[in-house]
Amino acid sequence: MSEHTSITQDGGILTLTMNRPDKKNALTDAMYGAMADAIEGAQDDKAVRVIVIRGHGEMFCAGNDIGDFMVAASGGDITRANVFRFIRLLGTSTKPLVAGVQGRAVGIGTTMLLHCDYVVLADDAKLTAPFATLGLVPEAASSKLLPSAIGHQRAFAMMAMGEAIAAEEALASGLANAIVPVEGLNDAVGDAAQRIAALPPGAVQASKALMRDRETIAETMETEIAIFAQRLQSEEAREAFTAFMQKRAPDFSRS
Repeated sequence: MSEHTSITQDGGILTLTMNRPDKKNALTDAMYGAMADAIEGAQDDKAVRVIVIRGHGEMFCAGNDIGDFMVAASGGDITRANVFRFIRLLGTSTKPLVAGVQGRAVGIGTTMLLHCDYVVLADDAKLTAPFATLGLVPEAASSKLLPSAIGHQRAFAMMAMGEAIAAEEALASGLANAIVPVEGLNDAVGDAAQRIAALPPGAVQASKALMRDRETIAETMETEIAIFAQRLQSEEAREAFTAFMQKRAPDFSRS
């Protein structure tokens, strides 16, 4: 269990909360591990009808902790890290996933939403997936799922150019089910989760399975993971991470 991850269960609702607000809920390996353990354990637990993902504080998730990325960039087999275990479990979860998003959702904070079955955005939500700007490539099958959802051009602007999508555009693009005021987010997410938990679980899970091409998602994830691991070792990624830590603009002129 990670000290920065809160996992609670109330009736049939299992809630995973990223609880590192001082770091904008940037995800560490331990946080990924705690959430992965919870999702994995829920698959055969009949008491769990729905899994909710939240972020504590003013921001949903700042993405992966850059410090962890810098360590990974120095060597080691990143493909076995908890981040990719978490990603793989998102793609194979039989239980419906619900997310409530406030503030910024960066990188994995956005791509995890592509695996959620019901997404509620606060009116201040802003989604970004700035992979190329960090010298990296998309993950969590987002290279297929995001263009499929919003079109190639908008997906390219997000993943290659780092452009953001605000709540209204995300809703219009089909990335979310509803937008609510920030102060109403908890109630809206709770209501959606309770509605799903009250449904016949077998029918819900069978419907979800029919709607998701898990084989293609898994294949895409593995391709992305292999390239992502290579990109982490690249000079471009090291320059991007170093520039981020030094709070300066990266210099890719020699790439």
